[in-house]
Amino acid sequence: MLPIFRGAATALLTPFRPDGSIDLPAWDRLLERQLDAGIAALVVCGTTGEAATLTQDERLTLLRRAKQAACGHCPVIMGVGTNCTAGSVENAELAAQNGADALLAVTPYYNKGTQAGLLAHYTAIADASPLPLVLYNVPSRTGVDLLPETVRALARHPHIAGIKEACGSISRAAQLLGRCGLPVWSGNDDQTAAIMALGGSGVISVVSNVAPEAVVAMTDACLAGDFREGARRQLELLPLCEALFCVVNPIPVKAAMEELGLCSGTLRLPLSPLEEPHRSRLRAVLRGYGLLS
Repeated sequence: MLPIFRGAATALLTPFRPDGSIDLPAWDRLLERQLDAGIAALVVCGTTGEAATLTQDERLTLLRRAKQAACGHCPVIMGVGTNCTAGSVENAELAAQNGADALLAVTPYYNKGTQAGLLAHYTAIADASPLPLVLYNVPSRTGVDLLPETVRALARHPHIAGIKEACGSISRAAQLLGRCGLPVWSGNDDQTAAIMALGGSGVISVVSNVAPEAVVAMTDACLAGDFREGARRQLELLPLCEALFCVVNPIPVKAAMEELGLCSGTLRLPLSPLEEPHRSRLRAVLRGYGLLS
């Protein structure tokens, strides 16, 4: 199966005003910045976008504006996953109706479905929409692990188009690439070059909110077969990766974007602002990359 994109996609944050409403002018500026950097795909309403706190109207507004900004230059991938299969199906249907090019669905959290339940869940979403569906496995957040055997079974569905793998294991990425016949994208910024060296298609990145050109350069090197250069750039990005995951995402990346003057650092509860000493460390790292004076 050909991948929806190859290289770096950005899991976009959602900018809020201090009163908690969505800052649409800031959203438009962030989209323009990503497109100018040559990002390969835009991911709207994922974990980094605080999708669990957004209303349906807010979600669809963000999608439509992203689609308008992309103007066919790159795919717009809409996060549709919830812990309710019916809700995820509804999200998938609405995403298709409002211009999404593809879907991303995290494993259903809290409920902790069995592998049989995950198979049925993803099949229901894929059956409901004609759009390509990317599976998303991040057991550290969801409490459930989508195993390679289940991914292999899901790969038979014509609408299932790949997996964002964020379990933290390079061995798991190798198993998926070797056994499942689906594109694999790294869901961890610090493992991108290694997964691409195994045959992965790229990354769905948090770090590229802050430094899109650097992430694009790393994935471009890997796509060109220059894994030595890709590895060099991966290691160069490591301090920024570490700083942006010093506490739960998206708290640090929101703080970083605020420090850079790109949007407010406002989060929706239960997320709370980045505290010291993490903020001081983040500022130092941003200065080290020349992103902050």
